[in-house]
Amino acid sequence: MTQKNEKILAIQFQYLGDIIFLLPALKALKIKFPKAELHVLVAKEMKDLLNHVSFIDRLWMVSRVRGKINFFTNLPLILRLRRESFTRSVDFGGNDRGAIYSFLSGAKIRLGMINKPNHILHNLCYNQKIAASNLSKVYIQKNLDLLNLWDIDAPSKSVPKIDFDKSHLAEAKKLLKGTVILCHIGTSQLKKEWPIYRWLELNKLFKRAGLKVVYTSGLSLRERSLLDQLKSKDKLIHTLEPTKNLNVFLAVLSLTKIVVSGDTGPLHFANALGTKIVGLYAVEGSVVHAAPNYKSNQKIIGSKCTCTKSLQHYETCQSSVSCMSSIQPVNVFKRVKFLLS
Repeated sequence: MTQKNEKILAIQFQYLGDIIFLLPALKALKIKFPKAELHVLVAKEMKDLLNHVSFIDRLWMVSRVRGKINFFTNLPLILRLRRESFTRSVDFGGNDRGAIYSFLSGAKIRLGMINKPNHILHNLCYNQKIAASNLSKVYIQKNLDLLNLWDIDAPSKSVPKIDFDKSHLAEAKKLLKGTVILCHIGTSQLKKEWPIYRWLELNKLFKRAGLKVVYTSGLSLRERSLLDQLKSKDKLIHTLEPTKNLNVFLAVLSLTKIVVSGDTGPLHFANALGTKIVGLYAVEGSVVHAAPNYKSNQKIIGSKCTCTKSLQHYETCQSSVSCMSSIQPVNVFKRVKFLLS
């Protein structure tokens, strides 16, 4: 039985939106070990998503640059982690960064997933492990499956919920200007983007129906250029400049009645805030890993790619007709109208 002074470290170094699907597993950990302190180690940019989660006792943040690991810079943090004397650690990410931090944390029991059977680093860093192929491909269930090695059951409700700093609501209201629908048109991966001409077709349908819509994107120059392309076609289109302040973005999502996007991050955030969503899916990874977490009326799935039946290994589609373009604006419009009714 876990004693009161025992501590558990949960680690996750994945994409920003993926942290949402970690919440049911963290809650399950707290239910199983109610007297233990639950610590969570994540990338610095995830801080605002976890700040208001009641069952996390302490949040640790690491500054990171994707593809680079500099442990000398974070040596003071590593030393502080070791002083916590963790009884257990569990790495939900399954990547090198998480594996190394699991080992350096000094936890006696270190649980993780092995993506490749002969992955020497991961086999050394974890002393309790399971092959990733034995876990569910669906994100929420995958995290819960990992905890089965500790005889942890899924909580009765596995729907992730988040909160945010409410002091940003006034600013969010000014930005939205009474908007009902938010369309997030950019994605972190080109292969997931719905073509601009499809967004313009959808905008015409919204305009005819008298629905107020705002369009936004991620922070990268490529994604921002998509907003410029929209405005160049229709100067009356209302766009929202992307913000670096995640709390402001969360406040915007919370005030919107529905979010339409092919980018899983904003969809995960909006759904966890209780805002209705319509997810545009066609790329295999999104359909397999994220789409099953949502109800059928929360997603529209396009046709498989005509070149390989999968876009997992292509940065951009190699087909003359992309799978994302197969999603018809009229079907998206009808789904939005249904969810708003």
